[in-house]
Amino acid sequence: MLRQQDVGHRIVVRRIVGVRQGRPLFSDALGELVELSETHITLATDQGRLRVPVGEVHRAKRVPAARRPTATAVAALELAADEAWPAPVRGRLGDWLLRAAEGWTGRANSALPVGDPDRPLPAALDAVERWYADHGQPALVNTPLPLAAPVGAELDARGWTARPPVLVQTVALAALPPAPAGRAALPPVELASTPSDAWLATADARKGGLPDAARHVLTAVEKIRFAHVYADGRLLAAGRGTVTGGGRWLGLTSIEVLPEARRQGLAGRVIRSLVDWGVAEGATHALLQVEQRNAPAVALYRGLGFATHHTYLTRVAPA
Repeated sequence: MLRQQDVGHRIVVRRIVGVRQGRPLFSDALGELVELSETHITLATDQGRLRVPVGEVHRAKRVPAARRPTATAVAALELAADEAWPAPVRGRLGDWLLRAAEGWTGRANSALPVGDPDRPLPAALDAVERWYADHGQPALVNTPLPLAAPVGAELDARGWTARPPVLVQTVALAALPPAPAGRAALPPVELASTPSDAWLATADARKGGLPDAARHVLTAVEKIRFAHVYADGRLLAAGRGTVTGGGRWLGLTSIEVLPEARRQGLAGRVIRSLVDWGVAEGATHALLQVEQRNAPAVALYRGLGFATHHTYLTRVAPA
């Protein structure tokens, strides 16, 4: 049977889905274990998140990873993403990163346990809790899976909870499909090295505030572009692109289309404009982070060829 140490690893679950002629009917599910409780097994499958009641489980076991990225690859991608979303207040615990940005977004206000913290794991997490307490913020830890699975197990023992799983997705820029035909009538995408007031207002509305630290997170990257799509002087769509990770990675963040302008292909146009800029800057691959439960965004990125490289959980200290 599964244990907490299996969280973040690939598993197969055989569940009972019915009875026929007195015999049970089974269905198998394969995916990454994201939560294990006394009542449910939750896994991330290619079709989405699946929550299986323990009473329906006939058998569940860990299986070998399918083309699992190396720990080095996961660490490199996480560090490139950190460069693209830089917290203004930063600290180190050995190789681990400690980040704070007035509470604006989980990514910029969480510890990133990649590498060696230069002390035993329990002592490292004690130090994380002290660092965030000293900065007047709740302690958060981002755990890339399965790289940080041991960290996750220790956090489980301490009673930390988890926010919904986030997919870290990538694509080779040369593999992006061409833009669909018939979109010439759409307004153009304008790229700028700074965000307009309307761009910032959109981010403010989406994130529920825009403190000074947020402006640092959004703008303090050397290679950066902000995408704007206007119609009749009104911003309809926006996006942000950065080139980090030694110039290899185009990071796509803050892709947003106003509700009344959706389903017209504007998000794809914003992404392709940022891709063209990234290619010109020497980037070869793109990365983005999207909550697994955000089905429309996941579908959009899948259509562009993005695939999940790994996942992470944002762990939250008990109040």
